[in-house]
Amino acid sequence: MILGQEAETLAQSHLEQQGLTFVERNVRYPFGEIDLVMRHKNHWVFVEVKYRSATQYGGALQAVSKAQISRIRKAASHYLQIHRLDVPCRFDVVAIEGNQIHWLVDAF
Repeated sequence: MILGQEAETLAQSHLEQQGLTFVERNVRYPFGEIDLVMRHKNHWVFVEVKYRSATQYGGALQAVSKAQISRIRKAASHYLQIHRLDVPCRFDVVAIEGNQIHWLVDAF
């Protein structure tokens, strides 16, 4: 059984293997959380990590709700403001199902 922190470690490692650079993990605000903050070339990448051990109740990709997307966007906006960053950014999802890793670039 993989726990949230382990899934984030797997996702971070996978993204680093794809050429992204780790910046920060588990950025929390009262109104939302960012699992991973990465950089890819000149983009800042805000990553949502989802793990499901099985897909019988819907896969990891289906687990990202509209409300959650809204909270992540708000958290990312706040992150950019407090760090005084005026940079291109995107939102990726890393979905881990069993031992398969799916990376959706610019997911929302």
